[in-house]
Amino acid sequence: MGLYKQYFRLTRFAKNRFIGVNPQKTGQDGVPLQMLVSQNFSHSRLAVILIGIFTLALGIILSSIPWLDYIILKNLRLRDGSLSFHYWQKPGVIRLTKVYIFNVTNPERFLQLGEKPKLQEIGPFVYREEMEKVNVQFHDNGTVSFQHKKILQFVPELSVNKHQKIVVPNIPLLTLSTQSNNLGFFVQKAISVMLSMSTFQPFISLTADELVFGYDDKLVNLAHQFYPKYKRPGEKMGLLINRNGTLPEVHNIFTGETGMHEFGYLNHLNGADTLPYWSEPPCNNLRSSEGSFFPPRFYTGSDIVYLYDKDICRIFPMKYRRGVSKHGISADLYTPTEDIFETVDKNPDNKCYCPGNEYCTPKGLQNISPCQFDAPVYLSFPHFLDADPALSEPFEGLKADREKHESYFKIQSKLGVPLEGQIRVQLNLKVDQAPYVTVVKNFPSIIFPIMWIEEGIDDLSPAIRRWVYLATTFADVASPLMTYGFIFLGTCIILGVFVNAYKSLVFTKETIEIGMKKLHRRSSAYLYNSSSRFLNRRDTYTLLKLNDDPDGDGDGDGDV
Repeated sequence: MGLYKQYFRLTRFAKNRFIGVNPQKTGQDGVPLQMLVSQNFSHSRLAVILIGIFTLALGIILSSIPWLDYIILKNLRLRDGSLSFHYWQKPGVIRLTKVYIFNVTNPERFLQLGEKPKLQEIGPFVYREEMEKVNVQFHDNGTVSFQHKKILQFVPELSVNKHQKIVVPNIPLLTLSTQSNNLGFFVQKAISVMLSMSTFQPFISLTADELVFGYDDKLVNLAHQFYPKYKRPGEKMGLLINRNGTLPEVHNIFTGETGMHEFGYLNHLNGADTLPYWSEPPCNNLRSSEGSFFPPRFYTGSDIVYLYDKDICRIFPMKYRRGVSKHGISADLYTPTEDIFETVDKNPDNKCYCPGNEYCTPKGLQNISPCQFDAPVYLSFPHFLDADPALSEPFEGLKADREKHESYFKIQSKLGVPLEGQIRVQLNLKVDQAPYVTVVKNFPSIIFPIMWIEEGIDDLSPAIRRWVYLATTFADVASPLMTYGFIFLGTCIILGVFVNAYKSLVFTKETIEIGMKKLHRRSSAYLYNSSSRFLNRRDTYTLLKLNDDPDGDGDGDGDV
């Protein structure tokens, strides 16, 4: 029995050492076996359990809230010094403007014989646009004001020769003759005499660079001197002449601090909350993006976004078509709405674009004369895409191609960042025949294409693309992995501690049972050996005792 107690103490001591309890320090060697389980959770093991519980709770909390969206939106909102502000102020993207000019190959036969004008598309003439936001000022109402600074540089390696001569309609002359129809007969005759005394012709030969960025014209110089200031054109005639340098328009947009539903949209333009070119809504509505950011569709749920560009002279509605992908980043594809240049009969909202509510354009045209110093310039899609066939029928050489001529934007749905986009529009001159102006009397009433422009971005800079990828594609994978990883890790830690404690307890019991079996076997062997030794000793003792009988009678009494 003493041996059993001694073994039990030794075995319990070994178990205590196994689970990290030192009986010499705790003085608890006499604690019953069932209480050893509680000792297993003390100190380091208890700390491990708390870590497991914390990790599990963290995973559960993160799985129930859009925690990553909060981080992304915090960095997406425009703040001074934020990541998005850095990319917004000076994007570093390659923005290209491509110009295609319609060369008239038969101007004399068109005027004298009434042939259809034969148009030859020449281009592209490519200009790289370096853009920066300057005079940036944040406001307490969640908006920021700024001006655009743009520099256009010709890219010869992507262009045709910009010095080749191109024959185009004489825009200042035809503008004057068209507007003279609103004047009296004698005024028209006076204009006719004045023009006849000079060398004005209905068509002129220019280089692409002159047409785009300006050339000296006598009529433009006169208009610059005598027109009212708000209608006064520049000193030179050029279709894109006012695109270089710091632009005068002051934009004020929403930064996202007050919500994402108007993120990137214009709040004011030059201090006004409506467009100055049109007198009534919806034509003078201003809520639109200047192209840097759009309200993310992921938050707004809207299928329509609006774009503003001064050259378009209106907001440009674009409709969601389908999901696309670029460089592994998901995006939404937007193209212009079907009724953007629709007739007033089918889209009454376009009524306010009719000048004086008199002349309303056919399908496919947009009046932009208020943005062009009242010159009768009209906008359409290139080659009269989606326009009334009557507009393209008078010409040879026009062939609309949706893939080449349709405007589009690819916008990341969570960030509202455009990954790619092109605005493609055509500038046309509306000519009204002026029979009393001799030099142009043979020029018929017609909507004459001058050129079409493609401007936008083909790709983001590597730094911006990396940021967008991490905030969307990578985050969509990393967020659930991290969230459920915490839950899995916390569960494994807690289960591991309990399983380890259970194994320790079972191992100790099994050790005791094995030890007791060995003890019983050793006890039996000891008793057997002891009994054998006792019998042997007894036999030996008896024999010795018989041999020592002196009288030999076997009674051991020593009789004589």
